[in-house]
Amino acid sequence: MTDISRRHLVASSLALSATPSIARVRKGRRGVDPAPSGAVPSARQWRWHGREAYAFMHFSMNTFTDKEWGYGDEDPRLFNPTDFDADQIVAAAKAGGLNGLILVAKHHDGFCLWPTRLTEHCIRNSPFRGGKGDIVGEMAAACRRGGIPFGVYLSPWDRNHPDYGRPAYVAYYRAQLTELLTRYGELFEVWFDGANGGDGYYGGARETRKIDAPRYYDWPSIVALVHRLQPMACTFDPLGADIRWVGNEDGVAGDPCWPTMPNEPYDEKYGNSGVRGAALWWPAETDVSIRPGWFYHADEDSKVKSPERLVGLYDESVGRGTNLNLNLPPDKRGRIADHDVATLKSFGDSIRATFATDLARRAVATASAVRDAAHSPARVLDGNRDTYWTTPDAVVTPTLTLELAPGTRFDTIRLREYLPLGIRVTRFVLEAQIDGRWTQLADKQCISAQRIIRLPAPIAPRRVRLRIVEGSACPAIGEFALFRSVAPVPVAPVVTRDPTVLAARDWRIVAASAPGAQALLDDDAGTIWAAPAPTPGHPATVAFDLGRVEALDGFSLTPSRHVMDGAAPPRGYRVEASVDGTRWHAVASGEFANIAYALATQRIRFGAPVNARFLRFAFDATAVPAARLAIAGIAGIRAG
Repeated sequence: MTDISRRHLVASSLALSATPSIARVRKGRRGVDPAPSGAVPSARQWRWHGREAYAFMHFSMNTFTDKEWGYGDEDPRLFNPTDFDADQIVAAAKAGGLNGLILVAKHHDGFCLWPTRLTEHCIRNSPFRGGKGDIVGEMAAACRRGGIPFGVYLSPWDRNHPDYGRPAYVAYYRAQLTELLTRYGELFEVWFDGANGGDGYYGGARETRKIDAPRYYDWPSIVALVHRLQPMACTFDPLGADIRWVGNEDGVAGDPCWPTMPNEPYDEKYGNSGVRGAALWWPAETDVSIRPGWFYHADEDSKVKSPERLVGLYDESVGRGTNLNLNLPPDKRGRIADHDVATLKSFGDSIRATFATDLARRAVATASAVRDAAHSPARVLDGNRDTYWTTPDAVVTPTLTLELAPGTRFDTIRLREYLPLGIRVTRFVLEAQIDGRWTQLADKQCISAQRIIRLPAPIAPRRVRLRIVEGSACPAIGEFALFRSVAPVPVAPVVTRDPTVLAARDWRIVAASAPGAQALLDDDAGTIWAAPAPTPGHPATVAFDLGRVEALDGFSLTPSRHVMDGAAPPRGYRVEASVDGTRWHAVASGEFANIAYALATQRIRFGAPVNARFLRFAFDATAVPAARLAIAGIAGIRAG
């Protein structure tokens, strides 16, 4: 199957104008607000920016088949969580400081987690709750009880439906969407995945179907349907939607990451950074999973991101003006695994403690220019999202200074722009006055929804100042806050106890086409084996000695989860096995599913159990053009 980004948007669609902007909030203030500069957010986008971080929940058929992408031919009876607890999942999200939850109501395999009458491929025909279950309904209710907003993901691609690729399926999809929009209360976000078309079951046809997504779905009409039935729900991804994809699934936004984009089909090369001064307010959402994969897999129990890494991801997403969408996949019980919960709590406690007390509240704010009393420098210290400091229209590069209370020590700075007036600051410098001398702390582009700057160590200056060095209009700064960071409590790593997982720690590299292949065996997704990109007739190869003959049912391969320039995972694989290292026979070959963009662990099953002491892998091409091939790990799957 062709490797396709699950967020990749096809390159032709009708351009849409921006949604109406939010009216400037005055709340009885006197004074004159500046005119907006460039694109501005709609009311629902402005509300969305305030959410900052929320949970993604991938839990469906793939949880029980141990896959990332199902083919669509799965028996609904396979879906049978033994201890599903929606309240436990919501509590885990809240422990992580996540202010909402988006449920995958249907993934690409077409299995529906609500009792729809539109298809038989749904939870009605599973043993869960005796065929009376409704995961969407239970999660919506749990979110209401927990006081967090609820959203849904509905995959446009459906590898089960017989009419996919034909007009009848679009009517079916709109009917599905209407059910979700009208049955489960208010939604804060509706998520449309960009993976569309490819091979699938398709009602038994078992064939490949390709579509021209913008023309096929008529995205403007679908976005309009959402906004008609759920006026405050932000839509994710296609041109005309409220939110764009950040361009990777690693949780890392560009530095800078502008919330504006051209009024044209999404181009991946701009998604990570945005385009300064472009016509559309189309801010980025940064999605990433707490585990290597989007769905739960037992062999990833030891690969949960650490609290320290989650704090880093927070800074690289929320701290760059985007919203963080952190995936929390429940296990086969229907609960978030204990280790994941502990990690989330440590991460959430760190963020809550760090940002609990604004140390600048006792400061005195002054500025080189002030528009009027209603927009005084003190507005940046009042904690009010709807107030801001600004200057006369002609003053575009002013300075804002905080004179700190004696003994104020901080290592974290947070700035915010007042977004209803647009992006006005292009570049800024932060400086601190220590022992009478001004020292530069940061020189950055883009403040936007917020900009978090972490210093290497705490400082206790007499003053700290913000200098706007380039802008498109007089600034509108809503916050200049100072904090003392609190490190997350370390969480002890776990060792997987899944008997089908054959860890590679005791394996030995027999041969490899490039040095450094030992990194494949350390069970650390942060270390990689990089080899020159394969060329025709010259694959990248690596061979292992397992130490003894094992009965194998397959293998797993984990690509690098790092954002890498010039490197990509393999497109496909050829695997040979041997019991003596001399006589080899082929056991598997094929292509990996969506490996280039999802960067998820791939689990490949052999056609039948294989007895082997030696395994040899050949990789004939990279998944996308790149100078190097990169892999983080390879392990075995024991025959059960």
